[in-house]
Amino acid sequence: MTLTKSITRSAPSSVQATTIASSLLTVQTPGRGFTDLTSEAAKFINEVHARDGALTLFIRHTSASLTVQENADPSVLVDLTTALSRLAPENAGWTHDSEGPDDMPGHIKTMLTQTSLQVPVLNGKLALGTWQAIYLIEHRKRPHRREVVLQFIGSNQ
Repeated sequence: MTLTKSITRSAPSSVQATTIASSLLTVQTPGRGFTDLTSEAAKFINEVHARDGALTLFIRHTSASLTVQENADPSVLVDLTTALSRLAPENAGWTHDSEGPDDMPGHIKTMLTQTSLQVPVLNGKLALGTWQAIYLIEHRKRPHRREVVLQFIGSNQ
């Protein structure tokens, strides 16, 4: 039996990294949930005249995180919030509770997700899929001021 080849790859391309540009994004979250950062990331890429390279996003907190997820159906984000709450419920007898019952679950949720993302930049655009967006996930109930470092490394020519 012969199998049809189902994988294709474009020819490799390379650029010399000539630019490192950084910015600090400050986000006021409304409390637990997802905040879409995609337009801010795209604006940063545009402002630094990025061409080809990589955008790194790094959140400077331990009870909030970053993810790339679907941006078409809001129920996905609702279900993801529910799943994370089931994995790390409040009032489960956590030892670390001095900052409230949602703090330790927030640390666990951050450990299960990500504090850093890298998104390719191709031809001056984020190389996200059609239904993908970059989100900050606030794991705490109350609003917080969160900081995300944006850094582009690549070419801008």
